Amino acid sequence: MISQQNEIRKKLHKFRKQKSTKVLQWYGYLTAKQRMFPDFIIVGSQRSGTTSLYHYLTDHPQINAAVVKEIHFFDLAYQKGLNWYRGNFPWLPAKNGESGMLTGEASPYYIFHPHAPARIARYFPAMKIIVLMRNPVDRAYSHYQNEVKLGFERLSFEEAVEQENSRINGEIEIMLRDEKYNSFNHRHYSYVSRGIYVEQLKNLMKSFPREQVHFIRSEDFFASPQKVLSQVLDFLSLPDWKYPDFKVHNRLQYAGMRQETRDRLSAYFEPFNLALNKYLGMDFGWNR
Repeated sequence: MISQQNEIRKKLHKFRKQKSTKVLQWYGYLTAKQRMFPDFIIVGSQRSGTTSLYHYLTDHPQINAAVVKEIHFFDLAYQKGLNWYRGNFPWLPAKNGESGMLTGEASPYYIFHPHAPARIARYFPAMKIIVLMRNPVDRAYSHYQNEVKLGFERLSFEEAVEQENSRINGEIEIMLRDEKYNSFNHRHYSYVSRGIYVEQLKNLMKSFPREQVHFIRSEDFFASPQKVLSQVLDFLSLPDWKYPDFKVHNRLQYAGMRQETRDRLSAYFEPFNLALNKYLGMDFGWNR
C-alpha cells in the first residue's frame, strides 16, 4: 500500500512538473524576442554524462540555464518554430546589467537524429557543440536500463539487441523523406546503433568545422570531472571555476551485464571504435 502511494506521488510530481514546463515554454514563446539565443549545445550522446555536465556548466556564474535541459527543438519540436525555441532561454541581459553571460541546452538525441546537425547550423552556424562519447557497450546497456525504467522496454537486453534491426529498420529512410516524422522506435530502441559514433560525427561535421566541436571521452569525465569541466569552460572562452560538489545526476542502479553479451558487443563495436579513433585522431581505448 505504501509503495503504491509513493508511486502515485511520483506520477503526480512528474505531471505537475510537465505542466509547469509547458506553461513556462508558452510564456517564453510570447516573450521570445526579449530572450537570449544559446551559445552552446550538448548534442549527446545519451547516457554518457550529459545531464551531469549540463548541471555543472549551468552552475557557473556566467552561464544561465534554459527552462529545461533537453529542449528537443532540432529533433522533435522543429515545426514549432524558432520563437518557440528562443522562448526556452533566459531573458536578455539588461544594457547596464549582466554582461558576458552565456546560455545553452543539452538534448542528447541531436547527435543521432539525421536532420538535427544541419538544422542547428541553419540558424546558428557559429554554435559551439559539445559531444560526450561513452564506451558503446556500457552506453547501450545504460540506455536499455533507462528504457526499462521509463516503461518502454519489456524485453531482456539480449532480446532487445537481437530485435533492434527489425524494430528500427526503415525508420531512418522515413525520417529522411519526411522531416515532420518523429520515430518512437528510432529514439527509444537504438541501443547498439547509437554507439556507432563515427557515422554520427561524420554527419555532424558536414555542418560544423572541427574547431567548433569539443569531444569528451565520458570515462575521462567520470574519473576527473574538474579537469574536463575546466577544458569545456576554456572551449567556451569562460574563466575556470572550481566546482564545489560533483554530484552525479541521472545515475541508474542495475545489475551487471552478462559477460558473454559484453564480449559479443565488444567484438561488434571494435571496427567502429577503430574507425572513430582514426577519424578524430584520438585513442578512446575501448578495445583494450
